Amino acid sequence: MDNSQIFLFALFGAVFVLLIWGRIRYDLVAFGALIIAVTAGYIPKDEAFSGFGHPAVVIIALVLVVSRALLNAGAVEMIASVVLSGSRSLSAHIGIMAVVGAALSAVINNVAALAILMSLDLQAAEKAKRAAASSLMPLSFATILGGMITLIGTPPNIVIAQYRERALGEAYGMFDFSPVGLICAIVGIAFVALIGWRLIDVSDKAGPSGSDENADQFLAEGRVPENSKSIGATPRSLIDLGEEHDVAMLGIVRRGKRLAGFSRDEELRKGDFLILEGNPKSIEAFIGAAGLEFAGAEKHGGLTGKSLALVEAIVPETARINGRSALDLKLLYRHGVTLIGVSRQGRKFRERVRKLTIKAGDVLLLLGPVHRLPTVVDWLGVLPIAEKHHTVIQRGKASLAIGIFAAAIAASVAGLVYLPIALAACVGAYAVFNIVTPREVYSSVEWPVIVLLASLIPLGIALENSGGTKLIAETIVAQTAGWPAWAILTVLMVVTMTLSDFLNNVATALIAAPIAVDIAKAIEVSPDPFLMGVAVAASCAFLTPIGHKNNTIIMGPGGYRFGDYWRMGLPLEILIITVSVPSILLFWPL
Repeated sequence: MDNSQIFLFALFGAVFVLLIWGRIRYDLVAFGALIIAVTAGYIPKDEAFSGFGHPAVVIIALVLVVSRALLNAGAVEMIASVVLSGSRSLSAHIGIMAVVGAALSAVINNVAALAILMSLDLQAAEKAKRAAASSLMPLSFATILGGMITLIGTPPNIVIAQYRERALGEAYGMFDFSPVGLICAIVGIAFVALIGWRLIDVSDKAGPSGSDENADQFLAEGRVPENSKSIGATPRSLIDLGEEHDVAMLGIVRRGKRLAGFSRDEELRKGDFLILEGNPKSIEAFIGAAGLEFAGAEKHGGLTGKSLALVEAIVPETARINGRSALDLKLLYRHGVTLIGVSRQGRKFRERVRKLTIKAGDVLLLLGPVHRLPTVVDWLGVLPIAEKHHTVIQRGKASLAIGIFAAAIAASVAGLVYLPIALAACVGAYAVFNIVTPREVYSSVEWPVIVLLASLIPLGIALENSGGTKLIAETIVAQTAGWPAWAILTVLMVVTMTLSDFLNNVATALIAAPIAVDIAKAIEVSPDPFLMGVAVAASCAFLTPIGHKNNTIIMGPGGYRFGDYWRMGLPLEILIITVSVPSILLFWPL
């Protein structure tokens, strides 16, 4: 080995150790390694930040924005709403959730797919009175499997596709991953739904939260707009819908006055306000399902007029609103933000929410434009609860959002527009139609992942140019001398999958891709099956909670420990290797 190879191997070794250690953020580790390599002269200074303009980085960032837009427009909720039921058997519930999760992950970022479905899964666990640990891990694994089906479903596929363009002159297309990815997803989902969930030890896992039943409960008002499907309905006819979403109906306000002697048989009229009690997510879901809108939303042009959000905030003694009402402060008129709910230790209020005198210790639920809420929260002097920010879904734009995304993908698949340009145009259209705000365009991008990828790309190129990846490939070929090509492919996939269990899957794909091509060249076969093998193996990180962000996300809500993942993850990884190797060789012959 020459000096450049020794230096870069040592640098990557340090990076891997720090990533596994996990005490320093992975993006800082990668960026620090990039700066060291540039300073040492092993990466030209004019190429130091070339990774930030790499197509793989751009595509991943744009896919995250598209995922946010589809969530904002209710496109994901529209598909996912059919899966929530506490009456199904656990195996049936897991199977349905896994299929929906995999399908969503194929077209949006798999982290976003898990985020929306996890809340539904937790609600289902609550209704069924069982531990969420039984179903959260299968759901996480299913969303990971679904991401392998298309180019944009998971970052490793994007990395592999763009590396193929640099190494072989042509990138993989949108559905080139589909034959192998679909087979792996189908087999994997069948396993987690029928067998895998039974391997999870839930004996020491907490069941659904049964704490204070009044915690996080708000009083809010839902307005009956023109052409609402609830016009003519009665509270009694909405009871089932209310129970489904855990929302109680406490009264009706008509022409500014609360109807005395609340009757559940009173027909709702246009302009009425239905007084509701529940937690923010439940109220938001009920209002959408009943065809209502938040009180004050008409001043914002309706829920489809702007990108709105709900924020929960605590009232301290020094708050401007303490001892006053939202009406006193003219909150809606002056600042365009509506107080739609108040929580005060579970107490039910008889007053209209906007007329209610606020006290220190109250938790307020505020509705307003995303870009304006932080300023108004500061002006009010209230303290936002960081983990209590709820996006208000613009359900009327679901079809528009899906249509724009489908058009962008179709144009790319047809070869009319380069994929990054098609996705950029899609994001631009979402901004024009207010499906995402300029703030959301930036906030929805996972910048640590972008910095990690952009930093490792020049490092990977430097290792490849130094002959380091070729040296690794030659070592693997030497150790497997005389083995058939399929066996060498299996070894490469096992090594890649093991690395992905402990490293970021993007980092694993970046390092393994050039090794795969060098191995194929050494044994004189097509590099495509080896690149596909890396794509599958890098995505399938099931043994630990740190290999894939989805596994990390479910760790807290599921009450999992580090050692819980291998119980279902190990047999699933073995199954994926067993199924994927013949599938790859069938669709991508040597």
